[in-house]
Amino acid sequence: MNQANTDHPVDTARFEELLTTLEKTIAELAGGTAPLEELVAAHQRAVRLLMEAESRLEELKARADQISQSLNPL
Repeated sequence: MNQANTDHPVDTARFEELLTTLEKTIAELAGGTAPLEELVAAHQRAVRLLMEAESRLEELKARADQISQSLNPL
């Protein structure tokens, strides 16, 4: 269990990085001024990033639940 706790900041940083990249990609899409091929590529990138961010968020939620249960064993 201690190993998971030491990995937590790295996972959080990676999640924040994913969100930042996703936000930039969405801004690029919202501009709508890029050529169609670039917009399609940005959309595909956004979908991949969103899926990965959702997966990371679920992992972080599960970890937080585990920690919470270990602190409050009721």
